[in-house]
Amino acid sequence: MKTIVFDIGETLVRDDRLWASWADWLGVPPHTVSALVGAAVAQGRDATDALRVLRPGMDVGEAYQARAAAGRGEHLDETDLYPDVRPALAELRALGLRVVVAGDRTARAGELLRALDLPADLVVTSEEWGVAKPGREFFARVLEVSGASPDSTLYVGDHPADDLFPAKSCGLRAAHIRRGPYGHWWADHPDVLETADWRVSALTELPALLGGTKTKRRMALAAPPERADVPEQTGPVAPSQHDMPPQEQAAPSQHESPQEAAPQEQSAPPQEETPPQDDTAPSEQARA
Repeated sequence: MKTIVFDIGETLVRDDRLWASWADWLGVPPHTVSALVGAAVAQGRDATDALRVLRPGMDVGEAYQARAAAGRGEHLDETDLYPDVRPALAELRALGLRVVVAGDRTARAGELLRALDLPADLVVTSEEWGVAKPGREFFARVLEVSGASPDSTLYVGDHPADDLFPAKSCGLRAAHIRRGPYGHWWADHPDVLETADWRVSALTELPALLGGTKTKRRMALAAPPERADVPEQTGPVAPSQHDMPPQEQAAPSQHESPQEAAPQEQSAPPQEETPPQDDTAPSEQARA
């Protein structure tokens, strides 16, 4: 492996601030929004559907712009990073790997992330590129900045339909991290098990996996603790568009952090580009 590329929302950055800021804007308790987000994730729907439950017909992109105009827009600082981010990225660079951060975020989020001076060779967002996941154009740009061949480039993310499946369909290697609502809920789904080259529960497992001894690699590859079987789905069965309003992917700004832009439903990638699906497979439907 020569290059490792990281998703942003719920891979490097927590989404707590995003949903709490929306709860504040809508005048509801934070746990209400969190519960509705969880329900949407379990049904394989876009997480921003939680906001439309609270305000039917709401245009999330317009609401985001209104928040920004009111001085309550996007924000990111050190407290939004997961604690394993800096040590993991620093160790990966020490191993001689090129480290890139590229995910569905606004241009403002890109500025805020770069201001944190992460141990990365490049930090860029979908709005800055003008393309968003799970589109093939996004992963084509990933390969352009990778400086390595697809099979020497690893994409790390929590979202099966936005990160794992499209990365693999574009020829990249892919690691799924059990983090955030999508990462936890779909971690043991058969399609994820079949598609992911590696599965991890923390970013600090990656250096051992990519540059450590065989023993460490076996430890990193060990499956995480089992959890209850995923119940039969009653709604769309395809997680997608990482917990962020889609317009944040192609226009300004997880929250006050990346992913608060205008939502729009994601269509499933071509059938041949995703791993075989069963009746509960996370297909396409639908980052502080």
